[in-house]
Order: sequence, then C-alpha cells, then structure tokens
Amino acid sequence: MSLPNRRFTSGGEFDVLVIGGGIVGAGVARDASMRGLRTMLVEQADFASGTSSRSSRLLHGGIRYLAQGRIGLVREASVEKMRLHDVAPHLASPLPFVFPAWQGCGWPRWKLAIGVRLYDLLCGRISGGSEGLSRDQVLARAPGLREVGLTGGVRYFDALTNDARLVLDTLHSAEDAGANVANYVRFVGCSDAGATRRCELLDTLTGEPFTVTARSVVDAAGAWAGGLQRSSVRLRLTKGVHLVIDRGRLPVADAVVLPEGDRILFVIPWGERAIIGTTDTDFSGNPEDVTSGEDDVAYLLRAVNSAFPAARITGADLVSTWAGVRPLIAPRHGRAGAPSDLSRSHQIRMSEPGWFDIAGGKLTTYRLMAERTVDRVCEHLRGNWRSCTTAATPLRTPAAAQFSSILPPAFGPEAVEFYCRREWVVHLDDVLLRRTSWHFYEKNAGQLALYTAHWMAEWLGWDAKRAGSELRRYSEQFCRLEIQDSIRRRL
Repeated sequence: MSLPNRRFTSGGEFDVLVIGGGIVGAGVARDASMRGLRTMLVEQADFASGTSSRSSRLLHGGIRYLAQGRIGLVREASVEKMRLHDVAPHLASPLPFVFPAWQGCGWPRWKLAIGVRLYDLLCGRISGGSEGLSRDQVLARAPGLREVGLTGGVRYFDALTNDARLVLDTLHSAEDAGANVANYVRFVGCSDAGATRRCELLDTLTGEPFTVTARSVVDAAGAWAGGLQRSSVRLRLTKGVHLVIDRGRLPVADAVVLPEGDRILFVIPWGERAIIGTTDTDFSGNPEDVTSGEDDVAYLLRAVNSAFPAARITGADLVSTWAGVRPLIAPRHGRAGAPSDLSRSHQIRMSEPGWFDIAGGKLTTYRLMAERTVDRVCEHLRGNWRSCTTAATPLRTPAAAQFSSILPPAFGPEAVEFYCRREWVVHLDDVLLRRTSWHFYEKNAGQLALYTAHWMAEWLGWDAKRAGSELRRYSEQFCRLEIQDSIRRRL
C-alpha cells in the first residue's frame, strides 16, 4: 500500500535516480527496477501532471507521418502500440478511424487507400484491417459530415488509452519490482562523489531537504528537462489544445480524421463525450502556465464546424478543455519549419559520465524509449543485469486494475478511497484531474469536488481548514486549465 504521508531520510543509495514522473520517467523506473537496478524516481509535482495527462489519449503509429516519409517512426510506434495492447489491454482499446476524402483537400481517396494498406503492413492489426469506404458509407459512420465534395474515404484502426492511468499503472509496476517512487519531490542538483553522485532533493510537502547517492541519473523531465543544470537537451515546445463536448452533439460511431492543410485533427468518441483536437503551435514560457486560449479554441471550433456544418458547435457546448506542451527535439540546423513538421522521434544522450538525457518521442513509444535508455545505463554501470522484459510483462493484474480504465470510474466514495489509500494522492486535483478525469468528463465537476473533498478529508485526516484550502487550490487549477467564461460566451 502506498501512503501519501511519507517522510524521507538522507542516505539512500541507488543505481539510478530518475527525474520526472511522466510516462517516460515511469517507463524508465519500471524497466530499471525489473532488471535489478536499485531505482528511485522523483517528480516535482504530481505524477503525470505535465504532458502525460494532456495528450489526445491515443496509441497510434501516426498515419500522417507516412506522408512525411517517416516510415521508421511509423513502424516503431506501430509495434509499440501492439505491445501495449498485450501488456495493458485495459488501457488500449481498439478504435476505428474514418478518414474522409474531399475534392481538393490534398488527401485524395486513392492516396488514402494506399496509405492505410501500408499502415496495416507496418502496424499489424490491433483489430480489423483497413478498408475503403464509399461516400454513403462515410456518411453512415460520421453523420452530419460535409457532403459537398465528399468522394469517400478509408477506415483503419489505432487505439484509445487513458494517458494518466497508463503512467500510474506503469509506476505501480515499477514499485512492485522494487522501485522507490515519490511525487512532490524536487530534484535540486547533484555533485560528483567518486563513482556516484550526491543528489540533493526537496520534499515540497514538508520543505525538508534530503540527499541520496546514485551511480547514474536519468533526466526524463520532459518539457522541464532543459532547465536542469546538467542537461544537454535542446527542446522546441509546442502547444496542443483539446476540447470536450457531449457526444450527442457529434454522434460519431468511429473517430473521424479531419484534414486541415498539411495537418490532421481528430474527433474522438470518449464514452458519453467526444474529444476534439489538437492544435500544434509554438509555445514559449513556463510549461506550467499553458492554457486553452481564445485563438486555440476558435481554431478547433472552425475546423469541426467546417467538417460538420449542421452541428454549429459553440463555446457554450464545451464541457471542458485541456492544454499541454509537447517537448520536441529542436532541429540542429536549418530553418525550424512548422511545428507539425517536427519529428516525434526521441533522443538519448549521455552528456557526461553517468548523466543520461532522454527527450522527444511520443506516448505510444514510451516503453521502447525506456528500454533503450536503461540499456545505456546498464552498459555504463556494467554488471550482470537482467534482460528487459517490459514488452511481455503485464502492467497490472485484472483485479488490481479495477479502478484503472480508459473511461472515468463511476463517481463515488469507493473510487476516492482506493486512490487515497493506494495511489500517492496528496491534493484534491490529483484525484479529479489525473486519477479519475472527472474534472474533464463530468458537467458538474465543481459540485463533485465538494463531495470528493469531504471523502478525502475522512481518509487523509484533513481538517476543515485543509479541505477548504484544497477546494481553493482546485478552483485555481480549474481556472488555469479552462477557458474563461467570457471567452466561452464569445465563441
């Protein structure tokens, strides 16, 4: 059982210290501990609180990368998609995609037909194979789609996931293998101490500093990686915004791909809701301050209303929004190009002996990124380490996955108690945003926050003052994540 009221003492000795509790850091901690390395992971905020809870919630090879000639990246991601379906079937649900073709849109039907056949060859089949669709078949699967110029389309399969739950289940697996994982612990810095590093950490819940020694350090801090003193990472940050609406407003049976110039957007069925996304624009500033701006929301609304003209989706239809930052590898030479042209490949470097930077990549390839990183760590440390088995070892048993699924669990005290007692919960928003997604899914999330705070107070021993401060903290987080009411009314 993982309890939130933990305390740390100085003097711990580890083979590897992982900085960052997003999906890549979680994957590294799982792989390293399963190979027998003494492993500690620290995250300055809550697990998955950055990019890893703000994705499109897809496991995919990236069909648009075929048009860019990135066959290796598509193949790599496609193999990993299949592996995740094997080791975490509760978090990898096959999802059909309909890709319409309109005259003059740049994605003709014949080109799509060739593309999805190649996609099948590269991907394997997580469910059914791809197929061509007539105009009437497209309209049957995507009611209300713009008919003018529609020539038909194709249908192919990827998978829907729950990004934050994938992080948490990966961390459970790491802990089960012996890793020490801690949220709300900040990496302050490190100094050499012979063959090891003396690492200074700060428990942000108590304000108490402590130190550990580590024979190696893995910088998996994502969008924050470049800010670490010894990091060699050069990133270009881009912003992705998603909208959530009632699925009744866009009653699609499958996910729908919407071509937007050289980019593509998605309408993704998510239980009783639909996710519309995503933007891809440059971002500068603190990744903690990323928000869904008026221009971002307007862009997505224009795109979806152009594809579904009768829907007339407005800001008043929004259940929620979220925004995240992609930590992409900055190009070394030449012009930067459009954000959507940047490679989603990853990069692993040992910038100095024992310090490893892992950056770039995508949610789907996190396990492979972790495997390659730990390979490098083991090579540096030497020793008789076990082989990597993460591609064949389930993340959770069916019983343990009771409160881990793609859709939010039913609202109630049983779920809240489970997360408080077993999933490193510290704050109210830990439960509402990342453990459950109730904040994004439920229309009355603010009211549900009152009940959740009451239950958390019982199980975590909060007094009325603490419960009140948690509700204020959540309200501030809510305002930062959501578009303002004034913007909602204008759109």
